[in-house]
This record gives sequence, structure tokens and C-alpha cells, in this order.
Amino acid sequence: MPRERGVEATGVDPERLWLSSSTQPRRGRKPAYSREVITAAAVALADAEGLEAVTIRKVAARVGAGAMSLYSYAPDKETLLELMIDHVSAELPTTHTPTTAWRAELKAIAHLQRAHMLRHPWLPAALATRRTPGPNTLAFLERALAALRPTGLDGAAKLEVFAQLTAFVAGHVAHEIAQAEASRSPDRTAAEARYLTAVASDGRHPELAEALAAPGRPLTPEATFTRFLNRLIDGLDTA
Repeated sequence: MPRERGVEATGVDPERLWLSSSTQPRRGRKPAYSREVITAAAVALADAEGLEAVTIRKVAARVGAGAMSLYSYAPDKETLLELMIDHVSAELPTTHTPTTAWRAELKAIAHLQRAHMLRHPWLPAALATRRTPGPNTLAFLERALAALRPTGLDGAAKLEVFAQLTAFVAGHVAHEIAQAEASRSPDRTAAEARYLTAVASDGRHPELAEALAAPGRPLTPEATFTRFLNRLIDGLDTA
């Protein structure tokens, strides 16, 4: 009997998952559900309650099915997670106008990824465990690789750049979400400000004191992300 599994990798077969000629069970009576419907229900559950809330049983309840009937579509949570990631990746635009301004295109891609992950806050954690990019994910990867063509980098280096960019965006969004949660506690925010002020004035942290005394910069999430992204992309070495 299939059992619920955690998010940790347990060995999804990418050929069976993505190259199968049919996404429907082949035996028995006509299926009452589709993989698309089940995956969409799982995504809605993760969006509403977080990744930890996603189980085969809860997804089954959302679509009005018995848990056992869903195992033909997603035998474990890892498989379901792969399906969820690729399902939402269909939201990412894949059209690309050839240009030599590859840095600008990479920045545009990163901003698309950030907005995408903010719509689905479970994605940064999910991406850290995924192993097998599906068709929608590959379509977006194709856009990124096309954007990198003017750099002259070899194929392996292009893949590394895209992986680095995605990891940066995922890490930043995870931090951004955590900071937004923390900011909902004004007492904690005020206490942190008082603490840093005290540390900066104790004479033992001159570098920190100088940094905190520097003119402030826009601290909106968008502005902060853009500054960090610019440092990353502008500093890429294509030699």
C-alpha cells in the first residue's frame, strides 16, 4: 500500500513521470479525475496552508475522492511535489526576443521568478528538493539559456548561471517572506533596532557602527531585491 512520504527525495523516475504517453491510469474503469485536477488542488492547498499541509489524503478530500484513488496519479508526496512545481511553472512567460543585452534579460527573468515565488510562497522550499524538471520548467529554462547565448559561455556554464540565479531568487524570497512575518511584531522590530544601536555604540564594533551610520537606501522589498540582483548579474564573469 502506498504511504505518505515527506518532501525529502525518495527517487522519482523522470522518464515515467514526464515521458509517459498517458497521464491517466490505464486499467479499470474510466478515471473520475485527472492528474491536472489533482495537481491544481494540491497547489491550492499549498498556497493556502503551506507545503507541510499537503498530503495525499488532504488533496483527495479537496477533490472529493478517496486517498487510494489518487495514488495512481501521484504515488507519494515527492511525485506530487514535482507535479506541483511544474504546474505553477506554466505561469512563467517563455517568449524571448533575441537581444545582446543578456544582463538585462537575466534581470527580467529574476524579477519574474521573484513574483512567481511570492505568489506561491512554498516554492523556495520545494525547489530545494526538486530533481526532475518537467515540460513547463524546461520551457522557462530554454528562455534563460537563449538569453545567455550572447555570452559565449559553454552549455555547462549556462546551466550553472541559471541555477545560481534561481537559487539566489529562492533564497531571497524565503528571507523576504520571513522578514515580512517578523515585521508583523512591532515590539520585536523595535527591540532589534535598540539592540543594534547599543552594539554599534559599544566601541567594539567600529565597522558595524560605520555601516549603520551610512546614508540609508530604499528598503522596500522590490528595491532591496533589485540592488542585490544587480550586484549578482553585473558581477558575472563570462571569460
